[in-house]
Amino acid sequence: MSRRRWRDALLPLVCFASALGLGLGCQYNSPLLPLYGYEKDDQSCSDGIDNDGDGLVDCDDQDCLVLSHLCGEFVPDIPPYDREDSYELCSDKLDNDDNGQFDCGDPNCRTIAELCCSRENTDDTCSDGVDNDGNGYIDCADFGCRQGVYVTVCREVSENDDIVCADTVDNDMDGDVDCDDLDCAGTMPCRRPEEDLEACSNGVDDDGNGYTDCADFACSMSMSQEILDYCADVPEEDTLEACSNGVDDDNNGFTDCNDFSCSQSEDQAVLDYCDSVLEISLGKCSDGEDNDGNGFADCADFSCSESEDQEILDYCASVLENTLEKCTDGVDNDGNGYTDCNDNSCSEADDEELRDLCEASVKTCRDGLDNDGDGFTDCADYSCRNNADPNVVQVCYESVANELPALVDMRCSDGEDNDGDGFIDCEDWDCRHNPAATVCADAPLICDAWI
Repeated sequence: MSRRRWRDALLPLVCFASALGLGLGCQYNSPLLPLYGYEKDDQSCSDGIDNDGDGLVDCDDQDCLVLSHLCGEFVPDIPPYDREDSYELCSDKLDNDDNGQFDCGDPNCRTIAELCCSRENTDDTCSDGVDNDGNGYIDCADFGCRQGVYVTVCREVSENDDIVCADTVDNDMDGDVDCDDLDCAGTMPCRRPEEDLEACSNGVDDDGNGYTDCADFACSMSMSQEILDYCADVPEEDTLEACSNGVDDDNNGFTDCNDFSCSQSEDQAVLDYCDSVLEISLGKCSDGEDNDGNGFADCADFSCSESEDQEILDYCASVLENTLEKCTDGVDNDGNGYTDCNDNSCSEADDEELRDLCEASVKTCRDGLDNDGDGFTDCADYSCRNNADPNVVQVCYESVANELPALVDMRCSDGEDNDGDGFIDCEDWDCRHNPAATVCADAPLICDAWI
């Protein structure tokens, strides 16, 4: 209802009250401040007041972008064309890269935290049940919350990768934090030598070398007699019963025929059994089934894609998703349930061009861009932080290590732009919003005006 209609509707009531002797009179008195519900013109969009009570003031309010001449895009006679990915170019009201979006409307700008484009990026704003930034997504449904560096309320209840295993938060709420949580064993921040009895008997690949407990030479050839005695007593997984019971009898991380002690057994009965269940024939490598139950079907299984049978190799070569064409066609070419860059055969390809495309190279995992367009940038993207290339993983681990409490105060007071984003020490969003940065404790939080 318009303001005039509200006034016209209220006047009879006011006059009626006056007739009853309440002395209200019939004159309409204009309010000192605009009524809630109006942020629609140059005056109300430049008065520093949240006139409509939606938490957004003046040009930060989408209503002003549409209804005020002060807040919209400026279109020069000669359109500019430049990358729109810096603080200056993302606050000049120009669509610098001519992609139809300007400033905070451009995805390349929203990655710069100091611009305050995202209004849902704290535990409070991400758990209040309000769509604080008015983009149609509330709390953890908003990328600003799900990808917020210091937002913990939206993290998956898990503790199993390099990022969450170094954030000093008990993400899965099991009472164990980071490397004290067994789920973090083997991640980059928590890797440790398998050199004591505990590490050699916990069923975890502690040093991340692909071998667990007594399957690791560090244990089976240890200088410790205690460890050698333990490994000598570990049951073998080499009989037909042990190779078909669904149990990892020798505690090396591999079960039944997925364990070399079964699949390469000298017992013909065990070999025959494994032949019947393993994906090692053309028929089983093309039936769409995960025959050996290891989580990989057909040519997504190394037993097919790295077979010694040329016929199987030729078949896999014809369907594998490992070329630029197949990794950009939107089709699950190899039928493994993963399409294009979501398929490891694309994101972990030997072709550097493919890894760049899929945000899975050292270069694309630290350029500040969402190269594969999946809504996640650099080390917030699983293709970076869970990458098969240790150099990429190291990039992400270092980005986490830079924020660890032992280092953050030093980095936030050294006068250097350590992350190369144009902001130094407490001028950087990462320092002013990181609770571990005690040197910035007195600095006002960026974007706090609307929180």
